[in-house]
Formats: sequence, structure tokens, C-alpha cells
Amino acid sequence: MNRKFLLAIIISAIACQIGQAQKSEQWNGKQCAVVLTYDDAIDIDLDNVIPALDSVGLKGTFYIIGQSPVVAKRMAEWRAAAQRGHELGNHTLTHPCDASLPGRNWLTAEDDLSRFSVKRAQNEIRITNTLLQAIDGKTNRTFAYPCGDRTIKGDDFYKPLEKEFAGARGVQAGLQHLNEVDLNDIRCYMINGESGDYLTGLVKKAVESHTLLVFLFHGVGGGHNINVSLAAHSQLLHFLKQHEKEIWIAPMVDVAQYIKNHQAK
Repeated sequence: MNRKFLLAIIISAIACQIGQAQKSEQWNGKQCAVVLTYDDAIDIDLDNVIPALDSVGLKGTFYIIGQSPVVAKRMAEWRAAAQRGHELGNHTLTHPCDASLPGRNWLTAEDDLSRFSVKRAQNEIRITNTLLQAIDGKTNRTFAYPCGDRTIKGDDFYKPLEKEFAGARGVQAGLQHLNEVDLNDIRCYMINGESGDYLTGLVKKAVESHTLLVFLFHGVGGGHNINVSLAAHSQLLHFLKQHEKEIWIAPMVDVAQYIKNHQAK
């Protein structure tokens, strides 16, 4: 074999190995990152989810609706969850969504984002930040768009607030590499009735592709019309725990801050 050709093959192989090693170390020294998020501040979060996470030593992000009665009635439990490392994220004060969009006839006039002014939407978000700080004492957290809605009559209400958050989770599905993540609209997979095999299958794809995987849960074992079974959720948590050496599992605020620091280089 020609020596130059052989040398080219060796150099190519070494470069490939180095590239794969760099990819596998991008996510805080792990092959991928997984974030577990739970929306709406419902009883199930405190009754089912947090005990399940704590039992395997994993941390999640809980996107809190400020006016949720579960916040007022169980504030001490939310505070204790935050002290154990779970993130209390901002999901606005009233969870308004744009009723002018198709399939939104379930919204009342009071919850119709299209009737809000941009200032009102921003005020509700800032009020919720104040409430959450009173609960957990923290100033750095992430935001999640209710229904994924980001604009009011074409005006982006979040953009002026972006410096007040580490990042914002949207609702569009997708796995993303470190440099692909838009911190103002982090992609995720909304889960509604899928099996444990489906959930762990997504994790396997993230490991293989060295990407960020964000789960969006509502009910877990009930409590919401968007739901996943306790068994499927448990299968996911135990799979993640078994593969902690390969997977960085952390709250959204930690992952978003890591991405922000990386992208700023």
C-alpha cells in the first residue's frame, strides 16, 4: 500500500477519534444532556413526581403557575423541594394562551393572551419571579411559554426579558447539539401516554447523537388530561440512573447556564 495513502488513513482515523471524544465530553463531561420538566404546579408533582425523583437521586424542573392553589396550599413542600436541588421555573402568573389560534376554544377571555398587552404579560412573569424568589431564595431560573405562545399580535413579549432568565423552554420537538440550542426557545418532547420504551428510546437517541433531550411532562399517574403512567415514568428514571456515567441529568437552569457559557466562548 502507498505510504502516503496509509498515512492519510491513519491521520483520518485519529481525527475521527478525537472528534468523537470531544463530542462525548461536550455535555459537562457526558455524552448527552437530559432535562426532566413538569408543568403547571399540580398536586401530582409533590405527591408522585418529586418522591420518585428523590428516590433515585435525580433533579427536575417544575414550571410553576403563580396563581396555582397548589402553590399557596403547599408552599412549604415546594420550598423543601427547591432546597433538595429541584428547580422552580417560571410558567407565568395565570398561564395565558392565545385563544385566536386553532383548537383554543377551551380558553376563557381572562386567560386569552391575545387580549393582553405586552406590558401585562411581562408584569405577570416578573411577579411570578418575585413569588418564586420568596419561596426558594433564588434569582436565576428558567421560563416556559404557556402553550408555547411567545407573541401578542406579532410582538415578542419575552425578548425584553431574556436577560432575566438563564433560558426559556418552548414546545417544539427536537434533539439539539450544543451550538444549535436557541436559549429563547429550547426544544422538548411533550409526553402524553407514551410508553416507557418510547421514553428510554429517546434517551438512547440523545446518547448516540450527543444532543440535548428535554422532556415535558404534565400529569404523572394522573392529575392532568395530558398524562404519562407511573410505570413509564419510573422506567425512564431508572434507565437514566443506570446510565448516569454517560448522561448528564440536571435541572433546566443548570443546563441552560452551561449552554450560555459555552456559546459565549
